[in-house]
Amino acid sequence: MKKIVLSLAAVLAFGFANAQDKKENSGEGFGKGDIFITGAFSVGSTNDKNTDVKTNSFEIAPQVNYFLTENISLGAKIGYTSDKAENAVTDTQDDSTITFGLQGRYYFTPASKFSLFTGLGFDYNSTSDNLADPKVKTNGFDLGLGLGVNYFISDNFSIEAGFAALNFESSKVDVDGAENETAFGIGADLRALSFGLNYRF
Repeated sequence: MKKIVLSLAAVLAFGFANAQDKKENSGEGFGKGDIFITGAFSVGSTNDKNTDVKTNSFEIAPQVNYFLTENISLGAKIGYTSDKAENAVTDTQDDSTITFGLQGRYYFTPASKFSLFTGLGFDYNSTSDNLADPKVKTNGFDLGLGLGVNYFISDNFSIEAGFAALNFESSKVDVDGAENETAFGIGADLRALSFGLNYRF
């Protein structure tokens, strides 16, 4: 975990250093050389009095994107998720997941305040069942194609909304004889829109 934090700090420091001498676009909207950061952070806890089960969850997943051209951006992310549960007697769940991801996007009218985009993302996931003895790992990847919209609310901050149009998932438990589990989805579920806040350097 320490190495993950140090690597993230190095990436962010690189971004800050390069953002000082690149600015081709200084107004609202994206331009070549722009860098923006986004990501996810959440902490959750529940206590079911009926079953006397307590659950705790934690997630952090920062992401950095860089505009190679005015229309094309490339992003990288790293994430850590923890899910734990316990009853009155013992722990019933203790899972942790590390995620590494790459993302490419194409923005339509990126230099304007309002822009549509389409993106292709690839995530590699490794989940450990820490209650198993020995520990059991499940490794897999997600590949998704999505659509979205970005809107600048100031020179530096923008909000975006998106949804997945195509998605393919594959996972395999790291034990002898295990087979891959795969899933494929197509279509846009407008009930599952994702929203985010971006900060542009």
